[in-house]
Amino acid sequence: MPEAYLSTPLGLLSLRGSDAGLAAVTFLDEPHGQAPTPVAEVPECLREAHCQLKAYFAGELREFKLRYHFEKGTDFQRQVWATLLGVGYGRTASYLDLARQLGNPGAVRAVGAANGQNPLGIVLPCHRIIGANGQLTGYAGGLHRKKWLLQHERPTGQGELFR
Repeated sequence: MPEAYLSTPLGLLSLRGSDAGLAAVTFLDEPHGQAPTPVAEVPECLREAHCQLKAYFAGELREFKLRYHFEKGTDFQRQVWATLLGVGYGRTASYLDLARQLGNPGAVRAVGAANGQNPLGIVLPCHRIIGANGQLTGYAGGLHRKKWLLQHERPTGQGELFR
């Protein structure tokens, strides 16, 4: 599957996808300094995603308009991932909020697990999901990145975390 890289303030992002759509957006944590060498040419099927992510990090884009292609995921996981799109830029929701939206308030842990398997970090905004007590909780990219992303999206004049 074609791959492209994007240098961001939070490290290198890997984008994978095909003509069917964007399949994965993940942060690369290079063990022992072994970063992949980014290819200068972004494959055609990833150009729009690359441009939109670049604009997001520049503070010029608030909503992604991309086609997605999920290679994995159960029906439940895909429902959770689709629900993430309802948490707008500059807003947060709790895992309980998502479980309630899915009509199953008892599925908080399952929602959290599905959120952790989100293959399209940033684009499907799992970083906007926080604990019911307002605390930052797990993020596959690391809590330091989650905090940065929330600060990046924070409306002017708002507090540390917001709803």
